[in-house]
Amino acid sequence: MRRLKEMLISRVKGISVAGMRFPITVVSLLAAAAVIFRLIATSEPPSVMLQKLMFTFVVGAALGMTTQFAVERFEKLFEKRMLVYGAAVLVLAGYFLILLPAPEISAEITVRSLVTVFALICMILWIPSYKSEANFNTTTLVHFKSFFTSLLYSGVISVGIVAIIATINTLLFRVNDDTYAYTMTVIWVIFAPIYYLSLIPRFNPKSEADESMIVRASLYPKFLDILISNIAIPLVSAYTLVLTLYFLKILFTLTWPSGQVGPMVLVYSIAGLVVFILSSLLENKWALFYRRIFPKILIPIVIMQLISAGIRLNTYGVTESRYYVILFGIFSVIAGLILSFSKVLKNERIALLAAAFSILSIIPPIDAFTVSRYSQISRIESILGKEGMLADGIVVKKEDASESTKIETTNILYYLERSSSLKYISWLPEDFEVYNDFESVFGFEPTYPAHSEGDRQYFNVLLNTEKPLGVEGYDVLLSTFAGRHMSEKELTDRDFELGGKAYQLKADKISQDEVYVSILDSEGTELVGTGLYEFAEKLIGEETVMKEALPPEEMTFDVSKDGYKLRIIFQNINYTSGSDADAGTDYGMYVLFAVPR
Repeated sequence: MRRLKEMLISRVKGISVAGMRFPITVVSLLAAAAVIFRLIATSEPPSVMLQKLMFTFVVGAALGMTTQFAVERFEKLFEKRMLVYGAAVLVLAGYFLILLPAPEISAEITVRSLVTVFALICMILWIPSYKSEANFNTTTLVHFKSFFTSLLYSGVISVGIVAIIATINTLLFRVNDDTYAYTMTVIWVIFAPIYYLSLIPRFNPKSEADESMIVRASLYPKFLDILISNIAIPLVSAYTLVLTLYFLKILFTLTWPSGQVGPMVLVYSIAGLVVFILSSLLENKWALFYRRIFPKILIPIVIMQLISAGIRLNTYGVTESRYYVILFGIFSVIAGLILSFSKVLKNERIALLAAAFSILSIIPPIDAFTVSRYSQISRIESILGKEGMLADGIVVKKEDASESTKIETTNILYYLERSSSLKYISWLPEDFEVYNDFESVFGFEPTYPAHSEGDRQYFNVLLNTEKPLGVEGYDVLLSTFAGRHMSEKELTDRDFELGGKAYQLKADKISQDEVYVSILDSEGTELVGTGLYEFAEKLIGEETVMKEALPPEEMTFDVSKDGYKLRIIFQNINYTSGSDADAGTDYGMYVLFAVPR
């Protein structure tokens, strides 16, 4: 009992010391928790301002750690640490001011922020080892151990607290459901990161206590030794063999992959480099063999992947994902060269290189988004120019444009719209909206390639929700869904009242494709009804392309009987041909009903 008490006191003391040691990080974590508490209390989707604050606090937590390690490493910064903290706060305020005018948290903001955090993490690993006695491999090991120790502790505490709350709720009194969310926020947003920080020693010690903590934190666990030597290294080696054989196959067949290799090599490279660094403190034969062979094999594998990616770039242009795949490939080749010809004590160069490449990817005009935007705009201009649809900066409508031109134009413009880049195209109208003005500008509707698998046909169409729905002459509007995999019990009937009388909307599944929709009176007599597949079949036809965002008039049909009117407006139709379990049609729809006047 005494030992447990001493351990708890030591842990609490360590957490309090970490709070004082990393003030910017702790304040950012507390602020992030406060934002989450507000969201839990209001049960509302996060506003744009709250999203901006959350991004600021996440960046602030990483920036605070980087600042503290810099202060501890450099004596001159330590002497002026209050000024350094103030400068870090000003940088964070500047980041928030950059976010402030943004109308939304776009993909560009998200990627730039995450890349910034990654660069800061690299600096956190690199700074303590810069021209000091601290070893980068040891520093990385300490962070690795501390992270997973904190993860384990927090996971155990979470399970225990949830069990206690559930038991109280069952046996004593009802507990508000939000209690779980508040508790998990405290554990994972506040406790877990601060406990992780409490396990990180001062890598540039100023006392015997600091040196003693470094020694304890730097011990290589036997479990991790076994994990790296007997499991991770053999797995990465086997993966290396598979990739090597695959690329040998490419050399013989001269058939390059269509893009699936990029993510595989990316994961392989990341895992291989992490295992390399963690194995740098081991001296067993497996670790020595791995460190000798891996960097040299990594280089040709990544070069083959870069050639494959280059072929796709030449065909489809640059996108953000391809940019980062290429960038990481170049980083991996350079890292392989460094690791092949330098000692393991110089592994910190990898972290510095990764941070440099990360910052490079978010600085205009060579950042991922600027390069991708320029590439795709140049590509669509080339496509339209060859089709005779773009001359002297003026778009010429062409209803009979080739199928490939229609598909590529649609894909590129929708991609540029998602990245808020349409405003950079000088030849588009200033008020151009891709969902509404596509056909009026280019002469054809947005066109998508059909997804096919052998003789199987796939078709999906959506309702353009930006167009108004015609409801004049109808008394009630209901929404329902009928899917191919839904049983009769899962098809929900909708009861409603109109003019003091009771009615029921009923959907009956006739087959995997056919659904019969009807309106019944209070006695169960059908007043008006219709099947859906006849209309859907005409829309699907033998389409070789998929369409999106059709106007309401193309997604609507009407039926009537004895003065009762029924209008079906499809929200979406999803069709798969065939006779197996995956075949069938899903219908999402609005149902409008009117009684005789």
